[in-house]
Order: sequence, then C-alpha cells, then structure tokens
Amino acid sequence: MSAKFDIEKYDVKISFSIWRVQMRAVLTHNGLKKALDGKAKKPISMTEEQWDELDEKALSSIQLCLSKEVLREVVNETTAAGLWLKYSYSISS
Repeated sequence: MSAKFDIEKYDVKISFSIWRVQMRAVLTHNGLKKALDGKAKKPISMTEEQWDELDEKALSSIQLCLSKEVLREVVNETTAAGLWLKYSYSISS
C-alpha cells in the first residue's frame, strides 16, 4: 500500500523551514533521505547503480515539490544533495 502526501510546492511565499521538514519526511518515508548526504556517504553495501537510482528518485521528488520559479534557480543541479545544499544556502544568505 502506498501513501500519498500533499506538500505545497515551495515558493518564496511560504516558510522554507517548514517545507524543508515536510520534504525530509517524505524522502524518509520513501527511503530516499540518505541521498541528501551526497555520494561520499553512500553505504558500502550499495552499488553505484543503486545509488544513482536512489539519487535520481530523490532529486525528482524534490524537483516536483518546487514552484517553477524556484526550480528555475536550481535546474542545473544534477544530484539531490547538490540541489538541497544550493537552495538551502541561497535561502540562508
């Protein structure tokens, strides 16, 4: 059985910190949260192919929860960790 989560797409009008908590929860529930730590922290038991698939799923999950305006700012990021860090950094600066 699959659960459906309703997360408001992040745009600059809503609280980034609340959205980030909700997004982490969704990634955790779907077994994708470890992608946020980056490939350097890939579990030894995981193959490169498994990691790439996990990262791609996490990246697309995050991208689908961003408004078009926000996505435009991070469209060149190719990893979940890269997108997460880039946008987290741009919000805090």
